Amino acid sequence: MTAIVIIAGTDTGVGKTIVTAALATLARSRGDRVAVVKPAQTGVGPTEPGDLDDIRRLAGVEDLHELARFAEPLAPATAARRAGVRAPSVADHAETIRALRNRDLVLVEGAGGLLVELDSDRGTLADLAARLLAPVIVVARAGLGTLNAAALTCEALRRRKLQCLGVVIGSWPLRPDLAARCNLEDLPVYTGCPLLGRMPEQSGSLPALEFLDAARAALAPARTHERARHLVSSAARG
Repeated sequence: MTAIVIIAGTDTGVGKTIVTAALATLARSRGDRVAVVKPAQTGVGPTEPGDLDDIRRLAGVEDLHELARFAEPLAPATAARRAGVRAPSVADHAETIRALRNRDLVLVEGAGGLLVELDSDRGTLADLAARLLAPVIVVARAGLGTLNAAALTCEALRRRKLQCLGVVIGSWPLRPDLAARCNLEDLPVYTGCPLLGRMPEQSGSLPALEFLDAARAALAPARTHERARHLVSSAARG
């Protein structure tokens, strides 16, 4: 049975790609067949490397699927409109993802936040998660403002009756300030979801073998929460 997990951010640039690569790396280290889907990539030209290239480098995944790309660094629907084209619909994205049924785990990395419009009919990543009945991991940044953004994102998931597996801090600073340190205690309280871990901010520059060790260490707190433990250690079977 294929497990599908959505990786959603509280905003753009919070470290979703690093977290996606970490989950893919851990799953592949158990021998799972992993595919990664990027429904829409923006801010990257046609021949430039994108997020999936980073996942290939860090996690060794070759089963990669980018469904739409736009050069302007905007929400996918906005970038598509400015380019004079229509962005693929949420239904199209869901059909493509369901076709990956012979994989153990399919990770779907969003573009920007949970409610950013993916398609030209105002469909969002939340709509895609609802169509797929897929659980969601929320990636947040450390520091001031993250409690409000993460709480709003998790509340939006609850309103849609979508399962939130937990929150990951996607780029943990080497020298965390007071606000970042307080996030560790406050994020579970404000969001009502477990804190699954934190990826160090320079992990994206690590070679693949070191990245595996970093991923294991960074997501170690997930062992304390049953659902998240199943995601990290048995995602393909849970």
